[in-house]
Amino acid sequence: MKKVVVIGGGTGTYAVLSALKKYPVNLTAIISMMDSGGSTGRLRDQLGVLPPGDIRQALVALSEESLVWRKLFTYRFECGDLDGHNFGNIFLSTIEKMAGSLPEAIKISQKLLKTRGAVLPVTLENTTLCAQLEDNKNVMGEDNIDALGQDWKSSVKKIIKCWISPTVKPTKGVLTAISKADFIIIGPGDLYTSILPNFLVDKVAESIAGSHAKKIFIVNLMNKRGQTDKFAAGDFIKELRKYAKKLVFDYILVNNGKIEKNVLDWYQQTCEIEPVANNLVSNKTTKVISANVVNSTIYGKTISDRIQRSLIRHDTEKLGGVLAKVMNLDFITP
Repeated sequence: MKKVVVIGGGTGTYAVLSALKKYPVNLTAIISMMDSGGSTGRLRDQLGVLPPGDIRQALVALSEESLVWRKLFTYRFECGDLDGHNFGNIFLSTIEKMAGSLPEAIKISQKLLKTRGAVLPVTLENTTLCAQLEDNKNVMGEDNIDALGQDWKSSVKKIIKCWISPTVKPTKGVLTAISKADFIIIGPGDLYTSILPNFLVDKVAESIAGSHAKKIFIVNLMNKRGQTDKFAAGDFIKELRKYAKKLVFDYILVNNGKIEKNVLDWYQQTCEIEPVANNLVSNKTTKVISANVVNSTIYGKTISDRIQRSLIRHDTEKLGGVLAKVMNLDFITP
């Protein structure tokens, strides 16, 4: 069975894991641990726990338990003292406090949710994501970096570089999973707040670049205001290679499916961003795959959700089909 490592965090990684759990692969999700906004940030600040949000999404994506359990782990309270909190985040934080560690909380959650694959936080040490803008201003904290484009009518300063403070070591098993992988999948997801934070943990970027695994990058559907304004597909690759200089992708997947005009109008009117253009062509080392992988569903959010979410996402069935061809997976498990 082929070993597949998925690296990232958030809804993009959720889509990839949801797609691949239906195929006969040995899945490991390596998840960013720098989240400091929303329900996750409040729990991190008030309880002193590690950020549970992206871990929770990965667990739900890999779950083969009933819909009731999956809905329970994604339920968000809309009133009272728990307004804005996600039940799954509270559950993970509670088990972490009781059992004394996030890995134990993940282990218990995996049993309850019957996950098909392993979930590894990229680090178990507390650290803060930082970014330097082109005007030399430093922005501290994932939530503040994520909020850079919220005032979309004002000019946005480009992110020049990002780092974490303090530097931290990877969780036991992370480097081993990367070194033993047959395929490593990176993206889709917010470049500076979901993907690159994994690269900033000690030895992770070097391990990814040096791995003998076939490497796949899934390009975002839309750019993100304040992070990747006016980026084309090639700009994502250039940024990743700043932190993993020898990184070469064997496959890069770019959406060519139609995005409805009303969706494009919404993005233009609310944050002035556009779909990620494909400026890449295949060469001797990298095959560029253009495919329709966009979901026609328009995603909303609850009234208590305080974070701006993507309106459209990758379609798990379409994405799974493309990845299955790349990895020569011949059948779907019942």
